[in-house]
Amino acid sequence: MRYLHTMLRVADPEAAIRFFTLLGLKETRRMENQAGRYTLIYLAADEDFRGDGEQGDAEVELTYNWPPEDGSPAETYTGDRNFGHLAYGVDDIYETCARLQADGVTINRPPRDGYMAFVRSPDGISIELLQKGEHKAPAEPWASMSNTGEW
Repeated sequence: MRYLHTMLRVADPEAAIRFFTLLGLKETRRMENQAGRYTLIYLAADEDFRGDGEQGDAEVELTYNWPPEDGSPAETYTGDRNFGHLAYGVDDIYETCARLQADGVTINRPPRDGYMAFVRSPDGISIELLQKGEHKAPAEPWASMSNTGEW
């Protein structure tokens, strides 16, 4: 058995792609199903990416269900249904958090310990960021930051 992907329902695919691109993922492939009225967008981290149009070793599948044809609003999704979070190992937890924060992403659980942080996607999906290798030494401004919102 081999892990393939995690599926996330998204309300705004472009906002979701922008967020996951900020994290460092790349789109591997995209499929649109006219009859089913949905789009599947697959993304993978550099270390899991094999090349254009090929399945990555571990992917995130963004599922966008198109608005109904009758013009009613699109369905809104929340992070329940037994979903916890996605986790990614990063080369530099402080640099990653600073880059995300500079682009307007709230750091819900700052990396006070030099190891772990949490952010949320535009659809409220919890993302855990973990420092690869050894923990970094506690450093400001992260060491004294409080949690913000839910993570």
